[in-house]
Amino acid sequence: MPYAGVWWCGTVRSMTATKTLKQRIRDGEQLFGASLAMRPDADWLRGIVARRPYDFVWVDAQHSPFSEHLLVEFCAAAAEVGVPVVFRLKHTRLTWLVGNFLDLGPAGIEVPQVETEATVDEAVANFYYPPFGVRSWGGAARLGWDDQALDEYAAYWQQTGTLAMQIESIAAATNAARRFAKDGVDFFTIGPADMNFDIQRHPNHPLQSVDDCVRYLANDLQGTGKQVCMRITAGDDPAPYHDMGVTMLLEAGAS
Repeated sequence: MPYAGVWWCGTVRSMTATKTLKQRIRDGEQLFGASLAMRPDADWLRGIVARRPYDFVWVDAQHSPFSEHLLVEFCAAAAEVGVPVVFRLKHTRLTWLVGNFLDLGPAGIEVPQVETEATVDEAVANFYYPPFGVRSWGGAARLGWDDQALDEYAAYWQQTGTLAMQIESIAAATNAARRFAKDGVDFFTIGPADMNFDIQRHPNHPLQSVDDCVRYLANDLQGTGKQVCMRITAGDDPAPYHDMGVTMLLEAGAS
């Protein structure tokens, strides 16, 4: 049965919610994700999401060991628990492989170090099926796949899959709303370490901190339906980020 979104109710996650993660993002709900190792263990995942109402989990190929078989197994374990997986690509230039990675089971893709419209356009095209995109048909491990007709699954995916662009420079933060907030993009993540490197290269720019860039981006995206996701450490107070306009938080150290 296709994934239909989840909500938190006591210590039980329900698969019968009416809103997908994608819809909740667009509605500006305050959402929490957990940054995890790609460990394909449903009991371990269940224990993590039982400790806090995580709305999604995030795994990485950019700076972490990765294999396609491991991603399939991890996504299967997450589907058993009822929590969607967002997967960060290994490199910005791999957007042409977005559809291939989605065939392995993630509910979402994060593209790192986005600086150009061409990157966004290619990611969107390969994320969605025709007529909206050019994603090729196939993949038994796809999220929610249950032998549906082409049009039925394509419509399901368009309402379910989540696509994120990672913002890691001043230029990307100040251009995102006008150049990257395209149809098919759901949210923007912040890469604070690389953004700090870029800030150091621009000592005279008005934006002189990661918080300045986050605040600017969140304000610039108002009215677009696109949201901002900030990386935090377990135990950090989310209130200052919510005050900036951030609606999504990705927590490291959850495991």
